[in-house]
Amino acid sequence: MKTRITFILLLISTFTFAQNIISGKVVDQKGKPVAGANIYLDGTYDGATSSETGEFSFETTETGNKFLVVSFLLFETFKQEIDVANYKDQTVKLRENINALDAVVITAGTLESGDKARVSVLKPLDIVTTAGSAGNIVAALQTLPGTQSVGEDGRLFVRGGEASETQTFVDGIRVAQPYGATTNNLPTRSRFSPFLFSGIAFSTGGYSAEYGEALSSVLLLNTQDEADHEKTDIGLMTVGLSLGNTQKFKKSSLSVNMAYINLAPYQAVIPQNVKWNSPYQSLGGETVYRYNFTNGIFKLYASFDSERFDLNQKNVNFENPIRTDLNNNNFYLNSSYKGTFGTGWQLTSGISYGYSKNKIKYDINDVDSNENAAQLKLKLQKKISNHFKLSFGTDYFITKFNENFNDNVSIDVSNGYDSNIFAAYTEADILFSKNLAMKVGFRYSNNSLLNENNIAPRASLAYKVSKTSQFSFAYGDFSQTPVVDYIKYSKYHQFESEKARHYILNYQFTQPGQTFRAEAYYKDYSNLVQYDTRDIQYNSVFNNNGSGYAKGLDIFWRDSNLYKNLEYWISYSYIDSERQYKNFPTMATPSFVANHNLSVVTKYFITDWKSQIGFTNSFSTGRPYNDPNQTQFMNGKTKSYNNLSFNWAYLLTTQKILYFSVSNVLGTQNVFGYDYAKVPDASGVYQRQAVVPTADRFFFIGFFWTISQNKNENQLKNL
Repeated sequence: MKTRITFILLLISTFTFAQNIISGKVVDQKGKPVAGANIYLDGTYDGATSSETGEFSFETTETGNKFLVVSFLLFETFKQEIDVANYKDQTVKLRENINALDAVVITAGTLESGDKARVSVLKPLDIVTTAGSAGNIVAALQTLPGTQSVGEDGRLFVRGGEASETQTFVDGIRVAQPYGATTNNLPTRSRFSPFLFSGIAFSTGGYSAEYGEALSSVLLLNTQDEADHEKTDIGLMTVGLSLGNTQKFKKSSLSVNMAYINLAPYQAVIPQNVKWNSPYQSLGGETVYRYNFTNGIFKLYASFDSERFDLNQKNVNFENPIRTDLNNNNFYLNSSYKGTFGTGWQLTSGISYGYSKNKIKYDINDVDSNENAAQLKLKLQKKISNHFKLSFGTDYFITKFNENFNDNVSIDVSNGYDSNIFAAYTEADILFSKNLAMKVGFRYSNNSLLNENNIAPRASLAYKVSKTSQFSFAYGDFSQTPVVDYIKYSKYHQFESEKARHYILNYQFTQPGQTFRAEAYYKDYSNLVQYDTRDIQYNSVFNNNGSGYAKGLDIFWRDSNLYKNLEYWISYSYIDSERQYKNFPTMATPSFVANHNLSVVTKYFITDWKSQIGFTNSFSTGRPYNDPNQTQFMNGKTKSYNNLSFNWAYLLTTQKILYFSVSNVLGTQNVFGYDYAKVPDASGVYQRQAVVPTADRFFFIGFFWTISQNKNENQLKNL
């Protein structure tokens, strides 16, 4: 009996001593208590919930070393190995979950559009429903701050940079020929249809080390990962026809779009400032094939277009108009794969090929050119922790360009170049907290044609000062091969890369329905190409001694809370920029820069009329030009530019839309600059002619019909 009692007492004693008490307090990084946190020993049911004061206590029969886990929605999960017997009255400090929806995002120099954008200044519909854009991605972006509207060119000019300083990428792969064919003072437009893209990131400077060969900015276009529905889209327009079809399969989808454009009806109705021998015509198409693997997605994007026009333009240097007959064929292929493998690694790879062929007859001269351009891309990325993400990769660019010039009298010459650029980069995203983030990296490149190496550091920092506002700063060095107009003479001259350095300070305020951005910047240019002749030619003396700067302030405000069914945004840019490059004898403001630019965009939905109407007014102060009759260089300035545009989309039925738009409603007589004669007349005066739009207005009427099983699907988002 005594033995039995002793054994029972021993069991009770053993059980009593095996009950360990775990206690402590849960606080945030500022020492404030966290109530409702879940605390437990990993792999057991032993645990508790923190009280209003953050305190917790629970018993466990576990012994030795175990992992204590503390979790709460707004914080990162805490996990630490503890000695169960000795963990009492300890303080657990939780770190804010930096991946929360309200976490800081680096916004300096970046304007985003798309459903996946954390901070979006444009919505997907805006690209095609902005009055005056006519479905042109670039035209819609020109309503944003930091851009210059250069009506005689049509491409993107960003913060004192020429259009060639902006590079376009589709799914991270560069597009060598992103614009349609053009000639002297005839504006072009983007080759891409906007409705194949789910998101757009437009960087006005300070962009990631992943991208190079751009002095000013990059335009990133991301194709849709998933097709919405199986459907057929039909468009009947005053300028042509369009047809599209989308098919969905179990793991893949295919979208195909075709369009034929002929401006003859438009040119017959609206008076033209040039004489068209043959109107602008184009036949083009795009296709996207997507295949979803278990751990990734493969995309194949292809586009082609064939363009032609024939016109006579007045030229101040000749008595009779000069004829330009142009034929262009363009093809672009892009394949990419993005997926995960191993322990959290993400792989992005791709290859692109672009081909462009121009056949131009300019007066009696024949100019034929062709360009073949390719890129190979490989990028690896890993999230080391919630606070650190590392990415690195390589690019290889191949470009072959050839141009033949024949004046059909005595000159028959061929110029061109072969360029191979290897680049490698690495970049780290460091998230110190939900309120502080940093991105730092560098890019190395080797250019075989220029026989040079470049190292370009990049860095950006963002700090969130409140739930709705933050500051960002970005810095970066950038380099770019001189444009084809120069580099095609590389067999006669040795060129160097042109360079720019960016400094950007950004403030952004966002809340539901409202966005405000203010951004100050400074760009320092060096190694710009100079030449000593009036026009660029093979025997010009070139050097890379040019320099320049651009500084300014961009302001953006978007609001949808002011009035029901009304959305609007206002963009204002101030820029001060000068360069000594090309054949400039001194530092001066380039002819494409206007000091003040203002855009006001409105969209109003009239439900009773089943309509959406919109207005866009673009204004800029005069641009400089050089008058050789005066002694001071670039001393002239054009009158201010103003363009008021209007559009109206009317739902005939859910899937049938009637669409109307007109640009320059007020018929403002805009002047982009002046061309002066190369030699003075008998009285010693250099005569001039104004550079004006090919027409004062552009109008468009279209009928769009969608056929699909989803009876609510239509093309309103594509207009």
